[in-house]
Amino acid sequence: MKERAGIQSVEVGFALLDVLARAEGPLMLRDLAKAAGMSAAKAHRYLVSFQRLQLVVQDAATTRYDLGPAALKLGLASLERLDAVKLARERAAQLVEQIGHTVALAVWGNHGPTVVHWEESPHAVTVNLRLGDVMPLLTSATGRCFAAYAPKEAIAGMLKEELARAQRQGRTDTPTTLAGVRALLDEVRQRRGARVVDTLLPGIVGFCLPVFDADAHMVLGVIAMGASGTFDADWGGAVERPMRALTMQLSSDLGFKG
Repeated sequence: MKERAGIQSVEVGFALLDVLARAEGPLMLRDLAKAAGMSAAKAHRYLVSFQRLQLVVQDAATTRYDLGPAALKLGLASLERLDAVKLARERAAQLVEQIGHTVALAVWGNHGPTVVHWEESPHAVTVNLRLGDVMPLLTSATGRCFAAYAPKEAIAGMLKEELARAQRQGRTDTPTTLAGVRALLDEVRQRRGARVVDTLLPGIVGFCLPVFDADAHMVLGVIAMGASGTFDADWGGAVERPMRALTMQLSSDLGFKG
């Protein structure tokens, strides 16, 4: 396909805005120009125009440049239009192709972590899950991931019920005490993801990795699951690595800076 014509000067000038967006704070002209790959004189001409548009401001005392109020308005407007589920759904099929296993998406619903999208691999094993299912907090990777980042009061009731059930059943593959839950969720936060093997369903491995928004809230869980005989259950393995790349990109698209 023939590349459409554009305005090169706009693309060149955007490099300055991109540098400011990635910087930890305001920058001197020489540092800003160097990072954008242009001379200070050339950068200054662009910055004059950007100041008129309020995309950039210059501190009179330090002479440093930073993003201006118009840039903030554009950023906030873009974030308000973003839909985490929509963004993830558009990329779920590609992830299925990469890992060869079923991918699902979950959000926090009225009753807990709820599956809202299902992208099945042609080689998927049959699992007794469907759209709208609410996942348990302790025996599913999805539940563990959401529980690690949810406010304590939001999960207190569910945790109490699930702990009591686990104790009655004498389970050894999931925590049965609050201390055990705390240790489990600490590990989830350290790894920034959860994994279960034969815990929710026999012979099934599942990963769930979080997607965060600009306020560092977990807004979405990306899930992959498959048969333990063919599913790479290693952290950093053939399944988790592409998932990690996707969730990091989605979080970045939603404005997460962590």
